[in-house]
Amino acid sequence: MCGLFGIHGHPEASNIAYLGLHALQHRGQESAGIVSSDGKHLHARRAMGLVQDVFGERELEALPGNSAIGHVRYSTAGVSQAKNAQPLTLQYAGGKVAVAHNGNLVNAQAVRARLEKDGAIFAGDSDTEVIVHLMARSRAPKLEDKIVEALDQVIGAYSLIFETTHQIIGVRDPYGFRPLVLGKLREAYVLASETTALDLVEAEYVREIEPGEMVIIDAEGLRSRKPFTPTRPARCVFEYVYFAKPDSVLFGSSVYETRKRLGMQLAQEQPAKADLVIAVPDSGVPAAIGYSQVSGIPYDVGLIRSHYVGRTFIEPQQSIRHFGVKLKLSAVREVLRGKRVVVVDDSIVRGTTSRKIVKMIKAAGASEVHLRISSPPTRWPCYYGIDTPVRQELIAATHATEEIAQYITADSLGYLSVEGLGQAVGDPQWKSYCNACFTGNYLTPLESAPAAAVATATG
Repeated sequence: MCGLFGIHGHPEASNIAYLGLHALQHRGQESAGIVSSDGKHLHARRAMGLVQDVFGERELEALPGNSAIGHVRYSTAGVSQAKNAQPLTLQYAGGKVAVAHNGNLVNAQAVRARLEKDGAIFAGDSDTEVIVHLMARSRAPKLEDKIVEALDQVIGAYSLIFETTHQIIGVRDPYGFRPLVLGKLREAYVLASETTALDLVEAEYVREIEPGEMVIIDAEGLRSRKPFTPTRPARCVFEYVYFAKPDSVLFGSSVYETRKRLGMQLAQEQPAKADLVIAVPDSGVPAAIGYSQVSGIPYDVGLIRSHYVGRTFIEPQQSIRHFGVKLKLSAVREVLRGKRVVVVDDSIVRGTTSRKIVKMIKAAGASEVHLRISSPPTRWPCYYGIDTPVRQELIAATHATEEIAQYITADSLGYLSVEGLGQAVGDPQWKSYCNACFTGNYLTPLESAPAAAVATATG
């Protein structure tokens, strides 16, 4: 997952982009970047680290103009190094262009190999650079047509924002895997991964960029086109489960209310005899409230999160992920001592974090710990922008629920069903969401996936 922000037509574009990226920091903590345009030149600043560390007053003053795009990165393709920080910039026959990407291309390796065979030289190893090379090779006269020609050759998830000296262009893949929304800040247009960024900069939410849609924003205003072959929508349901901020409106629905419904459905499917419901903060809080309301078990705050530590799931190093749990969470002994506790979390991926959390709660004096997960078991890797590339790393792919409960030392473990998740997000037939990480039902060919994973997924 990455976070995108773009604004065109505002005299303080880079400052607004900086604020927008702050609101999207939860979507990527490895690097941050902004490229601005003063109408004649593109000005870029990219570096490793959080938004507030990469940009200060001096750095923003060096990004003049009334147009800017920004990016916060969480790597799913390409190593966590400065060379892969975005937005990327390139020089082509029509001038300079910058691009920021959220998503993952499943055929990037195959396309890259073909381009390298033809003499292309890559500066980094992110899949976004594949798009850039395809654009540079296009003979189409307009940039927007070069983009279309390039994207017609790739498969997978992409929400993209491009910038030239005089325009920004937003594009969403035909499946709509990754979110992208449109806003208005007085006379300026704004593009962002989530509505929470619009709220922070006090922009009005206009609408969601539709799957397969391209919007071109310049001095003449906004123009929309749909150049790609339509397909069934496949919006990432894991955005609701974990990634998006609860105050965002995603795919037309409130993230907070949706997570609450997940917890309500979970309470019906996986009841427990307990004295207390607590959440693993922050993404588990709405679901825990919903669980409490349906079950009638009181809700309380049993775990406190330190807001000076990043989200452990999206840290790039396994060693950091393991160590980060104790830095991130602390147990409230006075709340937990002697209680039978239902702990609501959003997901279990590898199991190591859940094990540490359960042990922490028991060490604080809880007599029983019943872990309830507001999503189904994550049994399949995601190739559309979540960092779970190897199926063997997913504990639910190799262990039964009872075995997982024993490993994480919980007295019981219960997951939300796939059917219950579909019901909670308002799509019980699964006609508009992607649930491949739970079911293995991938909607695109997996050309760049590991051979063993593909054989399992298609066999």
